[in-house]
Amino acid sequence: MRVACLQMCSGIDRDTNLTTVEGLLAQAAGQGAKLALLPENFGFMGGSDAEKKQIVEDQNHSATLRFLSEQAAVHQMYIIGGALLLKGEDARIRNASPVFDARGQLLTIYDKIHLFDMDYKGEAYCESALIESGRSPAAVSVGSFRIGLSICYDLRFPELYRVYADDSCDILCNVAAFTATTGRAHWQTLLKARAIENQTYVLASAQWGRHPNGRETWGHSMIIDPWGKVLAELPEGDGVVLAELSKKRLHQVRESLPSLRHRKL
Repeated sequence: MRVACLQMCSGIDRDTNLTTVEGLLAQAAGQGAKLALLPENFGFMGGSDAEKKQIVEDQNHSATLRFLSEQAAVHQMYIIGGALLLKGEDARIRNASPVFDARGQLLTIYDKIHLFDMDYKGEAYCESALIESGRSPAAVSVGSFRIGLSICYDLRFPELYRVYADDSCDILCNVAAFTATTGRAHWQTLLKARAIENQTYVLASAQWGRHPNGRETWGHSMIIDPWGKVLAELPEGDGVVLAELSKKRLHQVRESLPSLRHRKL
């Protein structure tokens, strides 16, 4: 299966962002991708908490979800819709990753479980003040591949990905807006670790560059094979990274070094 990870530097104008997404999806489809992965916050990035509350959508009446559905149907391509802001159960907001099939049907939505609260050398974030935590993992099947979903900070919690390994996932996806500070230090290391320890492909689609609120994101969208080899990477800039995923390659790695069968705990 040919897959694509999209990278972009989203701002606060949703129409402009979706126009960029539309062009990148067309590019991915034109290069034969059957599955495309968008980054976190693809529709809105860099605004204040007040602005986020103003643009949040109801799941049942979301123009952004409708846009993704239409794009999936037009390109006859599965789309993992990065992450967007949807109304939650209380005053807080869901950070949600939807999946559409090649007919544009919504298959599932994963809500981010682990929320990013950090205060490092004066760079501070408190996602939990605005976002409500998701309650459960979510996986979907695309052809013969099973895919486990995650968002950004989830990447630091290997127990989530063990749940997906136990669910026979072949691909782990992470849609992200990793900060430049943490991305430079940890992004590729964590992605490769998740691929190696679970013997899966890892697809990582990221934001890059400087956003309207001054936040700088790391980029480096990439596709990693189950041996930990980086198959494709885009350090910075808007664009698409593509690779062919092979069930044969998964079988080779898992049979030559059957570490998942050697687990004791």
